Amino acid sequence: MGHLFIIHAMNDQLQRFVFDGTDIRGELVRLDQSYQDTLAAHQYPEVVARLLGELLSAVVLLSATLKFEGTLVLQARSQGQIPIIMAEATSDHKIRAIAREADDANSSDFQTLLTDGQLSITIDPRHGKRYQGIVSLDGDNLSQCIENYFKQSEQLSTRVWLASDGKTASGMLLQELPASDDITHEQRIISWEHATKLAETLTANEIQSLSFERILFRLFHQEQVRLFEPDTLSFQCSCSQTRTLDALRTLGQQELNNIIEELGSIDINCEFCHQHYQFDGDDVGKLFDHKLH
Repeated sequence: MGHLFIIHAMNDQLQRFVFDGTDIRGELVRLDQSYQDTLAAHQYPEVVARLLGELLSAVVLLSATLKFEGTLVLQARSQGQIPIIMAEATSDHKIRAIAREADDANSSDFQTLLTDGQLSITIDPRHGKRYQGIVSLDGDNLSQCIENYFKQSEQLSTRVWLASDGKTASGMLLQELPASDDITHEQRIISWEHATKLAETLTANEIQSLSFERILFRLFHQEQVRLFEPDTLSFQCSCSQTRTLDALRTLGQQELNNIIEELGSIDINCEFCHQHYQFDGDDVGKLFDHKLH
């Protein structure tokens, strides 16, 4: 494989690569500890844990295609066995995910899990306006639904492969770059069809078990592939006492005092990491002390 800088794959990494002489880029992701940390605070059914792994892999792959500071969110809502499932990835490679009201999910059929569902892709930059795109969950799996999103929104041609077994989650993305002046339209079409046809031979077992360099050599050993330094990924919840207090502030001081009078304190558990926050009357008083705020 020409111009391939060999980098041994590690768990919880994102590997970017490009095909020299073409307008195609790619990414590989492997989640291990970060995936397990995401699941640790919950007792999800196996099918939910697997889908969360695919969603985490997908959100990492998609966030890496963007040049921004902020968070990318993938969220599916449905009338099926999993009403709500979502995953987030930040531009500094922190991930988290959650499924709600899915304790009884048990189907191996994607459409049964997410019947009449919609997938939203939200870009939430630290500076600037949020952007959200929505697509129906009409495919046989999550990969197809994401690819349909790119087709329907007439964005860059994109292919996605995802796999998850409840312990490890993996994925690969290929995407056409904006057209360059030195590559003809015909060359773009030929290169894209060739790269995707090779990638379609990748099996779920291979993407889960082979190192990144083995995967790339297996698929593209006759191509000019160039690797970049990999990025390390980790689970991290964005909840905090400050953010929780900011959310409580929107209820107003009187409402918060009424809750404390009735219950003795305000107790909040983060759905993502199960971190417990407890606030009393003094905390509420300080929250609305204009001398401090």
